[in-house]
Amino acid sequence: MSIAYDPETLHEIVDEDAVRARLDELGPSRSTAALAEKAGLLRMLGRLDEALTLAEQSFRLAHFAGDRELLTAARLRRAQVFQYQGKLERALAEMSACRATATVEGWQSVEAFAAQHEGKVLFELGRFDEARDSISHALDIRKRIGASQDQVDSSQLALEAIMRRSLKDD
Repeated sequence: MSIAYDPETLHEIVDEDAVRARLDELGPSRSTAALAEKAGLLRMLGRLDEALTLAEQSFRLAHFAGDRELLTAARLRRAQVFQYQGKLERALAEMSACRATATVEGWQSVEAFAAQHEGKVLFELGRFDEARDSISHALDIRKRIGASQDQVDSSQLALEAIMRRSLKDD
C-alpha cells in the first residue's frame, strides 16, 4: 500500500479501501507487530479511539517482551495517535523522549522516525525552524543508513512543505 502526504498538513493521504483491505488481512492477529500496524491503519482512517486502544496494547506487549527498541517504536506509534487527536504537546513530549532514547542507544532508523514525526508535530504547532531542524536530521540519517526511497522522499516533501509554509507566514 503506497502512502502519499498532504503538503499542507503532512498527514497521510490514503486509499481507504486499501487500508480496510489490509485490516481485513491482519484479521484477529494479536502480535505486537500486528497490533502496531492495525493501530496505524485505524489512525489513518480517523478511528482514533480504536487506534489508541491498539497502540496501548502494542505498547504493553512490547514492555512485557523487554525489547527496549520495540518499546520505543510502540511509544512512537502511540504518540502519533496523540498527534491526530490534537494532543500536540503530549505527542511532542513522547516523540522527543523517544528520539533521545534512540539517539543514545544508536537505533538510527528509530531515531530518524522519531525526528521525522517530531518535526511534523512542530510543524503543526507552527514552530517551523524547529520542525525544519528535526526533519533535516531525519533526512540526514535516512540518507546515511540507506533507508528506502519512500522514507527519503517523505522527509524531502516535509522539508519543502515547511519551507513553503514558513515563507507564507513571514
